[in-house]
Amino acid sequence: MIRKISIDELTLGMFLHEAVGSGITQPLWKVGFKVQHPVDLERIRAAGLDEVYIDTSRGLDISSDEPVVTVAPASQSLRDEVEQAISACSRAKRAVASMFNDARLGQAITSEACVAVVEEISASVMRHPHALISLARLKSADEYTYMHSVAVCGLMVALGRQLQEPDDVVLEMGTAGLLHDIGKMAIPLEILNKPGRLSDEEFAVVRAHPGSGLEILRRSGFLSVAAIDVCLHHHEKFDGTGYPHGLSGELISPMARMGAICDVYDAITSARPYKKPWGPAHALKEMAGWKGHFDQHLFQAFVRTVGIYPVGALVRLASDRLAVVVEQNETALLTPRVSLVLDCKRRQLLSPDLLDLASGEDRIVRIELPEDWGLRDLDQAWSSVPTQRRPLFG
Repeated sequence: MIRKISIDELTLGMFLHEAVGSGITQPLWKVGFKVQHPVDLERIRAAGLDEVYIDTSRGLDISSDEPVVTVAPASQSLRDEVEQAISACSRAKRAVASMFNDARLGQAITSEACVAVVEEISASVMRHPHALISLARLKSADEYTYMHSVAVCGLMVALGRQLQEPDDVVLEMGTAGLLHDIGKMAIPLEILNKPGRLSDEEFAVVRAHPGSGLEILRRSGFLSVAAIDVCLHHHEKFDGTGYPHGLSGELISPMARMGAICDVYDAITSARPYKKPWGPAHALKEMAGWKGHFDQHLFQAFVRTVGIYPVGALVRLASDRLAVVVEQNETALLTPRVSLVLDCKRRQLLSPDLLDLASGEDRIVRIELPEDWGLRDLDQAWSSVPTQRRPLFG
């Protein structure tokens, strides 16, 4: 049953069917979701809403005997956040697809809709900085454009928090990440989705997308200078060899330099029709070797954001066992929590026992490539996504 209640009556366990009023995140809340974490409840109550609709068939009713929970912001474990991050990714993907399709049809996009998505993503990152940005890597080819935007948004938000930027700046960073590739909506679909190598003429069309993005944002009356800047300059390189303007060094804004790092990292760790994804740790290692590509100060901050051994990385331990990183140790990046995978000497799968390397029981000696060991779908070691539960060997 759909029921209208006052905002003061909303509590954890209720399913928010629709928000009533002009709260800034109303467009995304209209999708509907179960209020499962104090941070979500706090954000809804702080939006200035008077009433909301709840669906009692999908969550608690106001007459439930369940106790009302006192709201307090809190972080939580990655495994606890994964389920909520899956829902957040799904809602954000639908919202981004709607906005981008409007842009493809020549319609305006609104800052309110963008802020709604960014706040949803930011809330997940605040609860756990690695769940959503790790899940966003697990995108299929047909949803790449939309989920890439969600992922870069999450990475920008996490990087902003790592740099201890003010909340309003973090929101701008997230919005810039979300819209950085909006210009791709001007690329014909047969080029954008082409599985093979692009011709020189087709590549020229793709390289024009930053300028197309600028025009789309201008046509929409979008006033975020940061979003416009990142949209136009996220393919510039620190040594001046990027495009569209060949800017170098300090001539590229810090926000655009951050956007370049987040954009590349998600692109090379995602599966595409024409290439296999790199593992997250391998990607960082390769990016570190691209001299002149990135601002090194900001790149080091990015490494601290995702972890030297990011969630999902395959590592070899001193005990000759392979393991997958499942959670960061925020105070000691070299000693994350891992899930055991393989005995290297015997080539035998191991029970996926969790091991906290901060205990000193074992240590990482190097990064490994899954293909070298015939392994696949390592995300099942940390993710509860059902589609990831397939054989490790293949």
